[in-house]
Amino acid sequence: MKFSWEIWVGLIGLLLLIQAHYTGLFVAPPEAMMGDVGRILYAHVPTAWVGLLTYLVAFVAAIGALATGKVAWDAMVEASVEVGLLLNALLLIQGSLWAKPTWGVYWTWDPRLTTCAIMVVAFGVVLALRKQLDDPIRRLTISSVATIVAFINVPIVYMSVKWWRTLHQPYSSPETVDSAMVTPLRVAAFGMLFLSTGFVVRRWRIASAGLKMEFEAPDLPEAPTPLNVED
Repeated sequence: MKFSWEIWVGLIGLLLLIQAHYTGLFVAPPEAMMGDVGRILYAHVPTAWVGLLTYLVAFVAAIGALATGKVAWDAMVEASVEVGLLLNALLLIQGSLWAKPTWGVYWTWDPRLTTCAIMVVAFGVVLALRKQLDDPIRRLTISSVATIVAFINVPIVYMSVKWWRTLHQPYSSPETVDSAMVTPLRVAAFGMLFLSTGFVVRRWRIASAGLKMEFEAPDLPEAPTPLNVED
């Protein structure tokens, strides 16, 4: 497969992440309440933002797949769910590393953590269904419906810190974050967005090629019947 635009986007994202994380670790001031432990927010917060956005892409793609039955939408469901799950898993790992020094435990059944864990299971089911279903049309339909159902939890994850009492910190904004921390946080967010976009598009191309072979491959012709030649 040719060296296409998404690879350049991904490389730009990687460079932005390196620069932002260096600034966050060694240049930006420590967080007022958590000290140096708070530096993980430069990785954790962008992962959360882009992870939820990636699931939104999967949701839209699932609707498009059901509405049109097109391979391109179905491939985007597969690609965005896979990348979303990767970010979701990273989110939980980063959150656990942050929780230990701040809450005293790696895991607690806090509403934000619990809904994030449910999100991993729900979208993991989507990929499991895609692996189990051989018929491409049935796979498109069932996995798209499963993606839409799984997405119901995404706004719940986002709103959990407002709806329930939680150990997790509330939303941050440029007004509540020190100006020295805003710039590396934004750069890290764009870096994660570009890197994830590169992954999603590259995975979409691979999935599209495979699915087109399933949807569009012509049936093999029947073997010709031997002619009876009469003398």
